[in-house]
Amino acid sequence: MKRVKTAKGRKVSSTRWLERQLNDPYVRRAKAENYRSRAAYKLIELDERFGLLKGVRAVVDLGIAPGGWSQVVRRKAPQASIVGIDLLPTDPIEGVEILQLDFMDESAPVRLKQALGGPADLVLSDMAANTVGHQQTDHLRTMGLVEAGLQFAREVLRPGGAYVAKVLAGGADHELVAELKRNFATVKHAKPPASRKDSSEWYVVAEGFKGTGEQGS
Repeated sequence: MKRVKTAKGRKVSSTRWLERQLNDPYVRRAKAENYRSRAAYKLIELDERFGLLKGVRAVVDLGIAPGGWSQVVRRKAPQASIVGIDLLPTDPIEGVEILQLDFMDESAPVRLKQALGGPADLVLSDMAANTVGHQQTDHLRTMGLVEAGLQFAREVLRPGGAYVAKVLAGGADHELVAELKRNFATVKHAKPPASRKDSSEWYVVAEGFKGTGEQGS
């Protein structure tokens, strides 16, 4: 195990984070395979379990920065058009249109639809609200992003499409799960192996969009 010397002025928590990064096999693998982040393997593992990327032609990546998920889509479905959005700057990815904009901005859905130019097969959301350390508040803020992502997915997905979103431990709440089940044939929670064991993140995977007739609205 690699140890990091506690540098002058560096917090103990920062040193622990560096040690974890240095000893994380997913971090090493990401560097070796030219992925921008270890998070790429979360999507790879979700795809292995659910077949999310099979035959997709148009994908939306909500919370794209730093770009690992879109890199996976490019490699697994090179024919797909991809549109991503993030408040943070994201280095260009060949074949991916990236909008630097807060997804919660009222203009974001319209701009994403314009960039898409048609219905999507898959909406991915790795968005996470900035945590404040208060469990209930953090949960509500994250669920707000998941609900906003769902509303957008209902407007752009073609029938049979899928929506994947990051949630916190305990998964999506009952009302949200009920709404997902009204709109999708199957709704499951998953924690991919690449998701750190001590992390509270899970993913909700909703497949088989039933269609609402809202596309292009």
